[in-house]
Amino acid sequence: MKGKNLIARDEQAKSMNADKSVRLMLGYLCIANEAEASLVRKVQILDRFELPDAEIAQICGYSTQSITNARSLGKKQSNANKK
Repeated sequence: MKGKNLIARDEQAKSMNADKSVRLMLGYLCIANEAEASLVRKVQILDRFELPDAEIAQICGYSTQSITNARSLGKKQSNANKK
């Protein structure tokens, strides 16, 4: 019984790693044409896919805190444009 649980857990871990790799690759492809875009714009694009900050940071090559700051700045800019 324990052996089956270990095998199922290993398969689940492999699947999760494959899913993460696919998400990272797709995220990179989405912003590949946005090389000149600001970090705020890149974060706005990648937010559509509901990626966590750590994955967006890995795609963009920035720290997680930079992504959090860019997301906050983007929301402030969006709110300012609405007024």
